[in-house]
Amino acid sequence: VQLVESGGGLVQPGGSLRLSCAASGFAFSLYEMNWYRQAPGKEREWVAGIGSAGDWTNYAYSVKGRFTIFRDNAKNTVYLQMNSLKFEDTAVYYCSRAGTLWGQGTQVTVSS
Repeated sequence: VQLVESGGGLVQPGGSLRLSCAASGFAFSLYEMNWYRQAPGKEREWVAGIGSAGDWTNYAYSVKGRFTIFRDNAKNTVYLQMNSLKFEDTAVYYCSRAGTLWGQGTQVTVSS
C-alpha cells in the first residue's frame, strides 16, 4: 500500500507544473484523495481534495483558480495541475488518502 508523488521541480514565477501521485495496493477508486504542502518552517497545509469518482473538488483559498486537482481511476493516479505559480507556492507537496496514508512528497521550488 503506497502513494508515490512525482513531477516536482524548479520553476519560475508564473510557470506551471503538474504533479502526479500514483497509488498502489488498495482500491484507489473508492477513496477521496487530497494534496497537501509543507513550506520550510511552516505546518503542513491542505491544498486540494477530490471525490472518489472525481465528482467534486475543493481548493484552499490560496490556490483556487490557479491549481486543478483531477484523477484517472483507470491509472490509479491523482494529479495536481499548478498554474501561475508564485514564490509562496514553494513547498514539499504530498498526496494523501484520508490523512492516514501519505506519499514521500515532491519538492516544488518557485524561484527566478
